[in-house]
Amino acid sequence: MTLVRRVVGWALIVGALLIGAGLTHVVVASVGRVVDVDDAPARPAAIVLGARAHPWGPSGFLAARLDLAVTLWEDDKVESIVVSGDGRAASNDEPAVMRRYLEERGVPSEAIVEDPGGYDTYDTCRRARDTYGLTRVTVLTQDYHVRRVIAICRWLGVDAVGVGEERTRSQDPVRWAKAFAREPFTYLKMEADLLSDREPAAGVG
Repeated sequence: MTLVRRVVGWALIVGALLIGAGLTHVVVASVGRVVDVDDAPARPAAIVLGARAHPWGPSGFLAARLDLAVTLWEDDKVESIVVSGDGRAASNDEPAVMRRYLEERGVPSEAIVEDPGGYDTYDTCRRARDTYGLTRVTVLTQDYHVRRVIAICRWLGVDAVGVGEERTRSQDPVRWAKAFAREPFTYLKMEADLLSDREPAAGVG
């Protein structure tokens, strides 16, 4: 039993150290790169990261991200909007739902690019570079997530700034708090993805 306790104890210590290293990476990589939507610099493209979508429209979290993209478009801050998410039927084709939402709010169809292979954050950032040739972007997601997206993009050579959406913090505080609490544990996967330089699940074609 003593051996089991020691193994568990060391595993917890190592896990905490790895999470701490990931947190340091995320914070350092994103310093000065998280901006308010009104202060966002002009960039060739914005990337809206996918989240839960329903057949009838985006979830509240996803709609809030898309609303930021509409604001950037209306303010002439972006030339195109990449909607990146899970394009499979089981996920209700997130990019298609995102496109429809943007078009209904006045963004022209030709300014929207669907990325159906954005199965996770790393895949979105890697495909932005390798599939769509993006080198300078504004990433749009919730505030607890935006620094990790910036860190991944920058590691991959994509010059990224980000707008962290804050509306859902008060509109859906329970879900926001759960997502916020999970975020540090995603740093383990982030570092594994970056160090392995893995191909996105959907490829880059």
